[in-house]
Amino acid sequence: MRFRTTTAVAAGSALLLLTGCGAADMTQQASPFANAQGSRTVTLSVQSWVGAQANVAVAQYLLERELGYRVDTVQVDEVPAWDALSQGRVDAILEDWGHPEQEQRYVEDKRTIAPGGDLGVTGHIGWFVPTYFAKQHPDVTDWKNLDRYAERFRTPESGGKGQLMDGSPSYVTNDKALVKNLKLDYQVVFAGSEAAQITQIKQFAKERKPFLTYWYTPQWLFEKVPMTEVKLPAYEEGCDADPEKVACAYPVTPLQKYLNADFAKDGGEAADFLKKFRWTTEDQNEVSLMIAEQKLSPEEAAKKWVDSHESVWTKWLP
Repeated sequence: MRFRTTTAVAAGSALLLLTGCGAADMTQQASPFANAQGSRTVTLSVQSWVGAQANVAVAQYLLERELGYRVDTVQVDEVPAWDALSQGRVDAILEDWGHPEQEQRYVEDKRTIAPGGDLGVTGHIGWFVPTYFAKQHPDVTDWKNLDRYAERFRTPESGGKGQLMDGSPSYVTNDKALVKNLKLDYQVVFAGSEAAQITQIKQFAKERKPFLTYWYTPQWLFEKVPMTEVKLPAYEEGCDADPEKVACAYPVTPLQKYLNADFAKDGGEAADFLKKFRWTTEDQNEVSLMIAEQKLSPEEAAKKWVDSHESVWTKWLP
């Protein structure tokens, strides 16, 4: 289901932010700390979107300061992250939006990856318009009426059609198929990254311009730019089985954690902690907002959250 990401690694125990600029390519290369025998080290896969970074920031902070581990973070594309996890090049993925093929291959068949339990956050992808536009034009929230507004959503990049703005081309989405199969007069235009997409959304909102965008919950940006979802044809089990024929909405997805199978069995306190790590959408958004909007470092944001939520995180400790 979800989308994402870029290939890069954080230096030392620092957490990469939105772009990973200047970091080494970790797609084919193992972290120097992954699978280190006899040492208290953990390697976490960190996806490029800020909600996933918030998970890792808090997990890293507590693993290091409460349990005495050395934590390395590696940024790998969404699907290759499963390969890295299976091979032991990373120990855990803390936010997965559903990858049935990888789950079947690595969890059910090869058994090199073990479920790590619910993250506690429910995710959903959809198409959104700014609420100020939806209030003026209530019918825009039904996909059947989108073509009436195609001209309003047109941009220089959309080639005479309405623009449906996506994030990175590496995100796994159904949007091109949806536009084609629903016969909509729209063109998918990639902003390039989550950060670039946020910048564009905020600029549109500042100018009170209409826009149509692929977006997702939970996401801190809704607090700054209220958006209303466009209702696509209802999701039914299996309606997205063929990526070329998708003509339905995205599902609602309880986000999951996954651990390397050997780490899940022999990872000691770290594995136990990550299995117990479970927080709310509000918790994640609180940390995400500090990182993305308030410009705190991931470590600073994690510390601030940890200092004020002791009753939550103490339950995760072994």
